[in-house]
Amino acid sequence: MELNIDTFSQFDKKWALLTAGTSDKFNSMTISWGGTGTLWGKPVATTYVRTSRYTHEFMDDNDYFTISFYPEDMKSILGVFGSKSGRDIDKMNYEGLTAKAASESVTFEEAELTLVCKKLFKQRLDESNMPKEVVDAFYTGDASHDMYIGEVVEII
Repeated sequence: MELNIDTFSQFDKKWALLTAGTSDKFNSMTISWGGTGTLWGKPVATTYVRTSRYTHEFMDDNDYFTISFYPEDMKSILGVFGSKSGRDIDKMNYEGLTAKAASESVTFEEAELTLVCKKLFKQRLDESNMPKEVVDAFYTGDASHDMYIGEVVEII
């Protein structure tokens, strides 16, 4: 398996959709925090989800998730997925995206690249281990993040 992407640009500048669940019930959210690498001899992808996010429930309840990347002209759609909750609107049938099964999870036909991941690890980020300026900038009055690491089992 080979993956040739500029991880820094893909996550931070272009964003991505994190999707968890099954074809019957799933949720997606825009992410800009994440990365790829190797852990325990396996290719992995890492992402971070606030405990308050609806997608967090799906990440906890399912063994697989996808991280998918899109063309630049879809950034406005990704903006909706990052600012609206699946608890409040039907993002999964949002105009401009067509859901499709991806192994044990879900992605969208419009994705340029999808990483199908099997969850290996989850841990809450501990604010006592962060610099004060990070806590002040990202966590004052807001929910903490859980880090999820998944083995990349398929690249679509």
